Amino acid sequence: MNEFLPTTKKELEQRGWSYVDVILFSGDAYIDHPSFGAAVIGRTLESAGYRVAIVPQPDWHGDYRDFTKLGTPRLFFAITAGSMDSMVNHYTANLRRRSDDAYTPDGKAGMRPDYCTSVYARILKHLYPDVPVVIGGIEASMRRLCHYDYWQDHILPSVLVTSGADVLVYGMGEKAMLTLARRAATLQPLQGVEQTAYIVPQKAFKADQHADAIMLHTYDDCLKSKRAYAENFRHIEEQSNRWQGDMLIEPFSDAAYNNLPSSLVSLPPLPAGSVHRDGGYVIVEPANPPMTTAEADRSYDLPYTRLPHPKYAGKSIPAFDMIRFSVNMHRGCFGGCSFCTISAHQGKQVVSRSKESIIQEVRKVAASPDFKGYLSDLGGPSANMYGMHGKDMSLCKRCKRPTCLQPAICPNLNQDFESLIDIYRSVDELPQIKKSFIGSGIRYDLMSERYAREVITRHVSGRLKVAPEHTEDSVLRLMRKPSFALFARFRDTFIRICREAGLNQQLIPYFISSHPGCTELDMAELALKTKSMNFKLEQVQDFTPTPMTLATVMYYTGINPETMQPVYVAHTKEQKLNQRRFFFWYKREEQATIRKILLKLKRPDLAQKLLSKN
Repeated sequence: MNEFLPTTKKELEQRGWSYVDVILFSGDAYIDHPSFGAAVIGRTLESAGYRVAIVPQPDWHGDYRDFTKLGTPRLFFAITAGSMDSMVNHYTANLRRRSDDAYTPDGKAGMRPDYCTSVYARILKHLYPDVPVVIGGIEASMRRLCHYDYWQDHILPSVLVTSGADVLVYGMGEKAMLTLARRAATLQPLQGVEQTAYIVPQKAFKADQHADAIMLHTYDDCLKSKRAYAENFRHIEEQSNRWQGDMLIEPFSDAAYNNLPSSLVSLPPLPAGSVHRDGGYVIVEPANPPMTTAEADRSYDLPYTRLPHPKYAGKSIPAFDMIRFSVNMHRGCFGGCSFCTISAHQGKQVVSRSKESIIQEVRKVAASPDFKGYLSDLGGPSANMYGMHGKDMSLCKRCKRPTCLQPAICPNLNQDFESLIDIYRSVDELPQIKKSFIGSGIRYDLMSERYAREVITRHVSGRLKVAPEHTEDSVLRLMRKPSFALFARFRDTFIRICREAGLNQQLIPYFISSHPGCTELDMAELALKTKSMNFKLEQVQDFTPTPMTLATVMYYTGINPETMQPVYVAHTKEQKLNQRRFFFWYKREEQATIRKILLKLKRPDLAQKLLSKN
């Protein structure tokens, strides 16, 4: 039986270890499964011969004993806030504190701090000032440069400044972490590794060594000028979407240390070596080239137990329960939706696993003693992007577009669904499998008739969820989503295929309110169009600005960075609530307010159409 990575001194002793190479701290519970980044990094380092221990959800109050219980690592500490940004994990779009946490035993809230990465790093730097600290995961990745923070309503500096960490690994970090471990083991500098970011102090920076880098506006400039911040984003997004981009450099002054999240103020101060009072430069090295299929297979084929650590026996971890009988087939997404962090973190290029690796994992899932024969998901970031890439990859290596689908599907994109359908069929032929479902999102603007029929007739559990997000083309263009006409066409296809197959299934659309560019009139049109399709919306959300997305930059600046033209933004709670009301036009308690809003906008005709019983 596979062993879990050790989490306590006793577990280290059981292995006979007198030292640990890397101690990894995580804001999530320890689930030894390839869907959870801490497990992936831990197993990757272990496979290269390093001794790795994990401290999940350490107590950051009081005496910090959880940060010292395993001693000092031989190489470095590593930190991830977990599978979500801790602030997204903690707060709703209306800034209300959530009462649960899906990545914690029994969904208990309060087991990780706000700004988790920075809190853990500052504690470790206080306790072990001479031990390198490496940060990664989506929270660090999306905050690698200065960014608008919705929860502070302010531009914060790079998380390298707020955390005091030595190195930041961005994106999917297996390659970078292995390189850092090799460098640390041979006493080489940790700076200069591909797909990492770090700070060079003002006095040590040599401009002639970075002549080919892109010099961004300073953090101080971004504090003063929303236009400068928007211009920075154009460079950041373009380089993150390239096959292998250029180095980015963002200068900052001492002022950066005066703009810390409030939850960090009460922590012990950083040691002098982690604070650059003369200012410095955040250096972001270019990313590694996308993984090959063989490299992706090696990551997913590592000896995961696929279970939560035994310390959680008798407890339910909602995030694990959701994915325990699912298989992820690929990474990356070329959709480029303006509000989504997937392509910014995982990359625009889709990295697909081999059929053999996928089938092998399905067999492992099926061998679980409580498996009942139903796979909950054969998917990925966008389920139907598996195996897709450029017909001429030399064009992809030069491409700077943020999306392969908008404003039209790239003619170089290979839209072949046959390998994906073949995997579906091969999985369903396994004797242990009664049925496999597609629970991940499906792009209806990337669909063939054959693929649609395969999914609708064989892989839907009664409800198929898709995400048009809005109905108005002016908003959809800012979202980088297709015209609503494509959704209407897909809905007709869905109804026709269900009728032909004798199936009684539902199509469930997802929508967003208060996205930049969306007005109350746009929401009224959304309500009217979905009403005409007999939808009473359930799957809806208010837009939440998250670091390093196009939509968040538009929200903060009121500027579209692609055109530098102004964009309307709903900022106040009243504006956001009024937009959200239109989702629920059918609820009696909302109708009087909706009517009042539309009369104020001088659109009694919309009020009549929307609120009439016909």
